[in-house]
Amino acid sequence: MGLVSVETTGNDLFSLGYGKIVKCDEAKGRVGYREGEMVSLLCIGTSVMNDSVISYSYIVRVMQFLNEMNDGERDELCLVLRVLSLRVRVCKVYGLWMSSEDGCVFLVCERIDGDLGKKLDELGNGDVEENGEMKWAMPSFAMVGMELCEALASLHSDGLVCGSLAMSCFSFDCFGRGFVNPNEVLVLGRRVRKCIAEFAICGSQRSNDSKTETIFHDLLELRAFVSPEIIIKLLHVEGVIQDLSSLECVVGYSSDVWSLACNLVSFIVGGSVSEELCKTLYHLISEIHEEKFIEFMELYKGWVERVCSTLEVSLGSELVSLRQILSKCLEFDPGCRPKVTDVWKCIRELLVKPHIDILNSVHSLGSIEDMIHCLTLGNLCDTPKESDMESRRQDEFDLQGINGAEQQTGVGKIETGLVEGLRLGKFESVDLQGHLDCITGLAVGGGFIFGSSFDKTVHVWSLQNFSHVQSYVGHEDRVMSVVFVNATEPLCISGDSGGGICVWSIGVVLGQEPLKKWYEQKDWRYSGIHALAVSGTEHLYTGSGDKSIKEWSLRDYTLTCTMNGHKSVVSSLAVCDGVLYSGSWDGTIRLWSLSNHNPLAVLGEDIPGNVASVLAISVDHDMLAAAHENGCVKLWKNDVFSSSIETQSGAIFALDIKEKLLFLGGRNKTVDVKEISGDELHTDTRSIGSIASPQNPAGKVVIYLVEGESLLPYCST
Repeated sequence: MGLVSVETTGNDLFSLGYGKIVKCDEAKGRVGYREGEMVSLLCIGTSVMNDSVISYSYIVRVMQFLNEMNDGERDELCLVLRVLSLRVRVCKVYGLWMSSEDGCVFLVCERIDGDLGKKLDELGNGDVEENGEMKWAMPSFAMVGMELCEALASLHSDGLVCGSLAMSCFSFDCFGRGFVNPNEVLVLGRRVRKCIAEFAICGSQRSNDSKTETIFHDLLELRAFVSPEIIIKLLHVEGVIQDLSSLECVVGYSSDVWSLACNLVSFIVGGSVSEELCKTLYHLISEIHEEKFIEFMELYKGWVERVCSTLEVSLGSELVSLRQILSKCLEFDPGCRPKVTDVWKCIRELLVKPHIDILNSVHSLGSIEDMIHCLTLGNLCDTPKESDMESRRQDEFDLQGINGAEQQTGVGKIETGLVEGLRLGKFESVDLQGHLDCITGLAVGGGFIFGSSFDKTVHVWSLQNFSHVQSYVGHEDRVMSVVFVNATEPLCISGDSGGGICVWSIGVVLGQEPLKKWYEQKDWRYSGIHALAVSGTEHLYTGSGDKSIKEWSLRDYTLTCTMNGHKSVVSSLAVCDGVLYSGSWDGTIRLWSLSNHNPLAVLGEDIPGNVASVLAISVDHDMLAAAHENGCVKLWKNDVFSSSIETQSGAIFALDIKEKLLFLGGRNKTVDVKEISGDELHTDTRSIGSIASPQNPAGKVVIYLVEGESLLPYCST
């Protein structure tokens, strides 16, 4: 959903926060919210994706939070979002919003300021009886009571049951229409669950009246009413009651009818009388035992009789039907209670007599025959624990193991481990130092990582313990690129801006001198080598400042072919599936056949817009990505232009595609991670997160480890 400005936050998981929508997204037409609208915020958990290395994007953090929910939690959340987003007489649920500061994920709900407490204050019109109780006007009570019934019936029409109700669960708009507030219902359900859990922990002390009153203090203050069957169910969950077979505890719509009736009784009797009835009810909880259920029933019947007597005093002899239906709503057996529509009809008769009521035959809101879900008994009212979620994440991490850094790392492992590591969200970083100037390229293979630099050297680090192993000194100019050849006798090849090419032996003992060194012929007007690529163990390709691409044999290191076509420096090369890809400062990418060196296609020259130099390319089977000097990244699928990504971070110097992930590194010293999706006609990308470069001096290599096994090399310039 849109952006939310938080005005007040709940002190804990048992209170609501409040705010307003300050920015709408494209979903506003669907759910009907608007900028400036007031909302309530219920915390449903915390996203723990706060790795010290990678900063995950907002969407990824929310999606990961949802992914970490168990099936029951996720299904319930989907039900609430689906059912309550457009339901009338229920405050609309707009969606989820996450605070970027602490990662707390909120359920965002429409907020209507008119609460039931204010309406009750209006009923007495300022008049107070001699005993201090509030006078209430019957027409006002009837109007409020009907609104409560209609709001509750609307919720029931989608198969949802509150399970517990208090005055705070209802709101009234400017026209006096009543609404159920789902967030208030859920936070009340959490308080109920918390009180029952504390009550169960008290054990032998639960017969102590003062202790019981202390435990249920919050519910007493709110005048919250929970039906007997809900309480019995929760006591069973907490282990206080072992066997439910002998108890009548079927949860359904009648559970809300019981709670509604208690609220209506509270309206009528008011003040201290209502408070005393509520206290007595909660003291009865300590008497619920399987072996003493008959005694509990006697006490419960006594409480109901006391309520009926109080009603008789308040209502007198004229409103017998109202007193009778409210008394019937308090039956212990849920099957004996009337429907909420019956309560509505009875209250309506206080305003309009049946014989003159032209709408008497009109059926009010119905409900699904079988209840789908009770909110108080659901997962959203089961207090979310951040420690539990962190524990699950840690378990996943431990199962993967973190000893991969002690193993030899190959190219194949990098791809799979990198993607999986991003999903799990566990990173480690290691700083590899050695270079004295800007690093121009990195290569991984043979258990080593190789770095080329403007300092005219190639440095080698071990992947076993990340120690510095060797410095290759042999170039006379800036080393612009480095590649690894995974042959029987592994090789490292580097090229410099003067046209020099050095081949280094990688064996048990690293060579001190180049195995082979030669220079490509070039015009003095042009710079030397800008890019290198290899095709298996047979050929080396160089991209040069003279606009050409040269193929060299790795058997005898002779020039076998020169490919021309670019109009400026060839800045990047890549090989995939028998095709050589070349990117140039002329803004195009050319495709060449590796078998006969024929040009296959030219990409980018027909795309409208200013021409920007191609600085880097990456290929993953049918997907090609090209990074440009102006910060634009263009994507092709099956050699057809698919989409363009406009970044605000300046030039992109490096990029890489791993499966469906795109990594971008540029002038802002940050690696941006994006996920690629789409079909044959169009490709979409969404931000996964970013990896910020430490404030390090030029010449330090920063290697990001995913699950301690796979590498995302990143060089700092």
